[in-house]
Amino acid sequence: QVQLVESGGGLVHSGGSLRLSCAASGSIFSIYAMGWYRQAPGKQRELVATITSGGGTTYADSVKGRFTISRDNAKNTVSLEMNSLKPEDTAVYYCHAGGIRGPVASNFDSWGQGTQVTVSS
Repeated sequence: QVQLVESGGGLVHSGGSLRLSCAASGSIFSIYAMGWYRQAPGKQRELVATITSGGGTTYADSVKGRFTISRDNAKNTVSLEMNSLKPEDTAVYYCHAGGIRGPVASNFDSWGQGTQVTVSS
């Protein structure tokens, strides 16, 4: 079983910064892509940013220019640097990873437990 553990969430004032980290563990052969999603109360979960094994990135328009996603393939970790935070960024942030696990190769699609990010006005 592939498990993801997030860290780095917390409370910050508007305009501040936070860095989220996610570590994947288990019988991992390769990870195709990792990403961050978020869900605010009463709203659907939405994609924030993704990064592929080759380093290609995508961002939601709402965070483009403020957030930066990065990945350490050797450590199977992904981070999200969040700058110029706004109250509308308040949500539970979830890490996601998809790839191939072993020892007998099979696909996996795993989610972390989520970490709360709260941005005060």
